[in-house]
Amino acid sequence: MKVLVTGGCGFIGSHLVEELCKRGFEVYVLDDLSLGVEENIKGLDAKFVKGASGDVARLDFRVDVIFHNGIPSSSPMYKKDPQLTSKVVNDMISVLEYAKKNKSKVILASTSSIYNGNPIPWREDMPVFVTDYYTEARYYCERLCKLYSDLYGVEVVALRYFSVYGEREQHKGGYANVLTQMIWSGLKGSEFTIYGDGSQSRDLVYVEDVVDANIKALEYGEGKFDVFNVGGGRAYSFNDMLNVLRGKGLEVKARFVENPIKNYVYHTLADTKKAEELLKFKAKWRVEDAVPRLIDYYKRVLR
Repeated sequence: MKVLVTGGCGFIGSHLVEELCKRGFEVYVLDDLSLGVEENIKGLDAKFVKGASGDVARLDFRVDVIFHNGIPSSSPMYKKDPQLTSKVVNDMISVLEYAKKNKSKVILASTSSIYNGNPIPWREDMPVFVTDYYTEARYYCERLCKLYSDLYGVEVVALRYFSVYGEREQHKGGYANVLTQMIWSGLKGSEFTIYGDGSQSRDLVYVEDVVDANIKALEYGEGKFDVFNVGGGRAYSFNDMLNVLRGKGLEVKARFVENPIKNYVYHTLADTKKAEELLKFKAKWRVEDAVPRLIDYYKRVLR
């Protein structure tokens, strides 16, 4: 089976490429390297094509499945450049047009940010409110996927990622997961700034679990559009994260300041029942178990 991973040189994408290669798929990677680095897939049996996600239209070969991860994944990026919204939408249309023409399945990397404004835990059937450019771009992608599924029979599984953390986030800098940035601060001996009193919380999900969810989506055979949460089902406050790191021997200095962000999201938490029942996905990694691996990894790569 031939598969394409857009954004395959990025944080999540490169982990997915690695697992697909291990499983014997013929893997193609499409990435313009604006957010990822080719080093992330070095040594893997994957064919690299440099280009934006929308360049899928110029590919002269057919793939069975497109894992569409090549989407800017942080709200501040869109605040800085609102034009990203239209680029994301245009790229999504190109991916769906390719899928329609080639009868390819699409697995979309969506986001839990779509739920902003709803009470937790967040379920897939909750209403979606306009809260920022990033949320609007991802939800627009989901709606386009539903449209192409209804009109043309394109099979799409949208995965709403919660707070993904793990190895290979270093190239993301300030856009990396909060837990990962805390680890960096601890290793560097610098101070980590927290808005408010640290009681805000995130549903953290390890990147290996996210890869597993993508594999489960590949195997999911309903032949229509569907959407699933990809989260751990447990919320960790920022103070909890600090305590976990300190409990694993990494002292992190924290500085608490007044929150300057108007539409700040204070809590995220996934309702995981639908993913467990239909997708057969349940996150396996606890933060407490993954943290030692991450501390060792970032000790090596941040030298």
